[in-house]
Amino acid sequence: MSATKEPTTTEEPIVKKAKMALPEAPHDQWPEAWMIPSKIEDQYATNKLEPNVPVTVEDLKKIGICYWKLDADSYTYPVKSVPWDPKDATDPMLQQLRDDRGYSYADIITVHPDHLPEFEKKLKAFFEEHIHDAEEIRYIVGGSGYFDVRDLDDKWVRIFIKKGDLMTLPEGIYHRFTCDKKELIHAMRLFKGQPVWTPFNRPCEEHPSRQKYVTDFDETKEE
Repeated sequence: MSATKEPTTTEEPIVKKAKMALPEAPHDQWPEAWMIPSKIEDQYATNKLEPNVPVTVEDLKKIGICYWKLDADSYTYPVKSVPWDPKDATDPMLQQLRDDRGYSYADIITVHPDHLPEFEKKLKAFFEEHIHDAEEIRYIVGGSGYFDVRDLDDKWVRIFIKKGDLMTLPEGIYHRFTCDKKELIHAMRLFKGQPVWTPFNRPCEEHPSRQKYVTDFDETKEE
């Protein structure tokens, strides 16, 4: 007599779903942006053209800008902390963005005459056109100001940033920064690995980071 075989069942392997990266903000939440003249007298003013020439979210994305809207009102941050451990973040959106993009260093500064020694001198230096050899990440936890970036036609675009805005600028983009008329911006700076804040002032077309930016974003320079 042949032995009967017990039926066997095959267990389905458990597949863990990959965690979705935090999506960028919808277009209607992005900061306002507009074209400004090549030369301006007051860096703290809006400096809009007459008539105003707005810049779209699509145009900002074409030059490598990324943006997320966070809830800065529900969390508190120190006036200054250099460094500030990003592992201390309690905002779940900031936690996810930190993990998604590998930000391992942070610091928090307040750009204001009462908190930044040599305020006018520092703002003049921030407003020099330059690039960095790494992505620039800024989370605005208070106040407001402007990032000016060059578009693909080498014209200035002014981006108005305020509380709750987290924006990244790609490595190698020409840019500069200033406060607005309120002279107050409370910002978190994030970085992958050890921070290197060295600016490379224009001209620096031969710098590897500038060449990388042109290769990645400027289709007009392709042969």
